[in-house]
Amino acid sequence: MISLFLRTVDLISKIAAVIAGLMLVAAMLVVCEMIFLRYVFRAPTIWQTDFVVFSATAAMFLGAPYVLKTRGHVGVDVIEIALPEGPRRVLGIIGGALGLLFALMMTFACAIFFHEAYVNEWRTSTVAAITLWIPLLPLPVSFALLSLQYVAELIRRLCGLDEAEGHA
Repeated sequence: MISLFLRTVDLISKIAAVIAGLMLVAAMLVVCEMIFLRYVFRAPTIWQTDFVVFSATAAMFLGAPYVLKTRGHVGVDVIEIALPEGPRRVLGIIGGALGLLFALMMTFACAIFFHEAYVNEWRTSTVAAITLWIPLLPLPVSFALLSLQYVAELIRRLCGLDEAEGHA
């Protein structure tokens, strides 16, 4: 059962990472289209800047669970490497628990913010006046996925699963 949970969470993180990558590609294409319209046709751009900002931001957050899964984040691990296996494991568990606490708090805060934007029909202050709940949706989703990935990482550390088993 634990193995199924770990594989499922890892798969969801991979899917979120693919979506994040596609969002970055879309943002890049829209930037190119925006430049082309502005400088070749002298046409105004209305929705493009909002799309690029919101999609790139969403991509960053949606990619976070996969980055945690693969340990792709930038970190200073000099102390961790210098410690023997036992204290290193304890330090990893403490770090994972603190990360989970942060991710859960952010999930809750982002869900409240998303709900307020949805209920109050908030819009961006730009010319496009985009309904704000749409670009805010990736925030609670990504932090919920990050929380799940932290739970998976904590299970791996508590159960002493090998790095090669837990990360691909």
